[in-house]
Amino acid sequence: MSQPPPGPAATVDALIERDGAIVLVRRRYEPLGWALPGGFVDPGEKVGDAAVREAKEETGLDITLGALLHVYSDPRRDPRRPTLSVVFTAQGSGELVAGDDAGDAQWFPLGALPSPIVFDHAAIIADYIRFRATGVRPDPNV
Repeated sequence: MSQPPPGPAATVDALIERDGAIVLVRRRYEPLGWALPGGFVDPGEKVGDAAVREAKEETGLDITLGALLHVYSDPRRDPRRPTLSVVFTAQGSGELVAGDDAGDAQWFPLGALPSPIVFDHAAIIADYIRFRATGVRPDPNV
């Protein structure tokens, strides 16, 4: 009996906000551009723990998770391989310092975001802006 093909890789992303700005990291590796702090969930790791770990590794910030914004699972969201991402809102404290696979990390006001924003992170940020304004999360059927 053959094994079924593996499913999408589990990832996490954090929308870290402070004073109306969010943290984005400039990726060192392909695909190049700006992204939300995040990454792959390690075997045996809870998604919340992975979000906290990835944020610390990439930004130097200690984060407190807020709401679960949405789970993004479009098979085309990452050009390297199919992934699904559990996206959290978060508050950050500490000094912002790029690390791990982030070449840079900066706070950006929501109305002045850099380009290019990679993966589906521009859509995630747009969903977050709507969530902040209305309290309504993205449609789970999309």
